[in-house]
Amino acid sequence: MSGPLRLVPPDPGTVHELSPVAPHHGAALDDLARDLADVCAAAVHPDEIAAVLEADGLTSEQISGRYGLRDAFELAAELYARVPRGHPEPPPAPDPWQVKPGLVLLRSLVFTLPGLGYALGAPLMSGGRGPGGLPQGTAALVAAALTAWAWNQGLAHRAYLRLASGGRAAAGRCLRTGAPLGGLLATAAALASGGPAGALAFAIGQALYLSAATVLLVLGRERLLLYTLLPVAGGGAAALVTDPPRVLAAGLLLATLAGVLAAASYQCVLAWREKTTPVPVLSPLASLPYSLFGLGCGILTAVAALGEVLRHGSAAAPAGPAVIALTLSMGAAEWLLYRFRSRALAALGRTTTTGGLLAGIARVLGGCLAAYLAALAVLALAAGAVWPDGPAPTAARTAGLLALGAVLWTGLLLQAYGVAWPPALLCLAAGAAEAAALAAGLPSPATVQLAVCAGTTAALVAASTALLGRITAHR
Repeated sequence: MSGPLRLVPPDPGTVHELSPVAPHHGAALDDLARDLADVCAAAVHPDEIAAVLEADGLTSEQISGRYGLRDAFELAAELYARVPRGHPEPPPAPDPWQVKPGLVLLRSLVFTLPGLGYALGAPLMSGGRGPGGLPQGTAALVAAALTAWAWNQGLAHRAYLRLASGGRAAAGRCLRTGAPLGGLLATAAALASGGPAGALAFAIGQALYLSAATVLLVLGRERLLLYTLLPVAGGGAAALVTDPPRVLAAGLLLATLAGVLAAASYQCVLAWREKTTPVPVLSPLASLPYSLFGLGCGILTAVAALGEVLRHGSAAAPAGPAVIALTLSMGAAEWLLYRFRSRALAALGRTTTTGGLLAGIARVLGGCLAAYLAALAVLALAAGAVWPDGPAPTAARTAGLLALGAVLWTGLLLQAYGVAWPPALLCLAAGAAEAAALAAGLPSPATVQLAVCAGTTAALVAASTALLGRITAHR
């Protein structure tokens, strides 16, 4: 080579001196400019247009004869000068966070329908009143439920990681071991709490159901889980208006339990037989914060449901409508988590500054949280209307329920972005604070719930805005 490479392109306006164009060539150039308008408008240098001309097979002789110019570079420079710059916007990227409304409704049903099993199992809790005015055996139910919630929350996280890294076979192996172990731990917690035989049997069935349902939900078999719930759903709905024979109620409960256990076992076997790929080593403590979050949420929900009875005795009624509304709202909560991620990506695409991104995320967070609380409020009113024996709704109880819902949703939002420890510790601390206030005999559990959950929500919202207002959080 006779000289160094020119690594910096020259100014486009001085690359080629434009030659005079004869009038009879002007019409041909106009036609060509119209044909290549998109290419010319998007070009940042005439050489881009020259490359297209050469790719089309135009020779110097053809260019000279048709357009009166020497070569493709001179023609490209003429076209570049004739067509104004108009760089097109890139096409919108596909949104990976779209979710079908039908799936949201399906998951709402499978979260809620098991609650009808308590209507069928109520006759099993006929051993009189225990400490605090609750029916005997309630402690076993609560102990089994808290153990199952904590274990299954961590198990689901671990199985989802296996599903993403090693496919269904890896997830199946994780669930095949973890689900039975969780059922055994929850059963042991129920037996250690004691109670009438019927209540213990119901608590053990609850523990086994929660483990099996976790398997089906992780493997994406919500519809199959819904089918297994049909016996208890039909019987529970009938139990709200009539008193079915105890034998029939027990039979329907056993039918649902047998169905869900069989379905979960079969799906585990199918998943385990699929082709597997090597999976990375996962720390045993990786899912611990998810388990602690499940435990904290379980304590908060249990206090919300039973706090008035524990404080005021058998004269008060459990807050069944609150629990029903929370479980029903989980479908809407999940949809709004997807909606947040979708709108957060859109905000990221529109933002050019760090402050703008932070403000955009704050607006999206506020809108999604407000939408969830509105849905929860409507569901609470509906649940109270169909639950005649529930406590009368008051401003404090309603506000406390909404504050609890805000804690659950913002905690799940942070978990969805892989931020696990802050929501785990905050929810666990909130549950401990409410339990301590209840043990201390403070007069109004609903007021305590409102104060504790409102403070926890404020902390979670602040953490969500700060952490999710970073560009790296949305990669």
